[in-house]
Amino acid sequence: MTEQEKQMTFEESLAALEEIVRQLESGRVQLEEAVAYYEKGMQLKKSCEEKLNNAKARIDKLILDKDNQISGKEVFNVDSE
Repeated sequence: MTEQEKQMTFEESLAALEEIVRQLESGRVQLEEAVAYYEKGMQLKKSCEEKLNNAKARIDKLILDKDNQISGKEVFNVDSE
């Protein structure tokens, strides 16, 4: 994955992945191009999954008080766990 693709937001990655799916479903691409699209799509899928997992981890680390109200949050570093 290129550095530019790593810097894409979740929404940008998802839009790019949706465009790849449209291209592949159209049936108008040559075999080699289809394989390249598929490879890029798999990279984008992985990137989207990582971004979602990071967001979930941040949410999971919210600190709740005895009444289940958010009372703070714990800093969560995905890279260290």
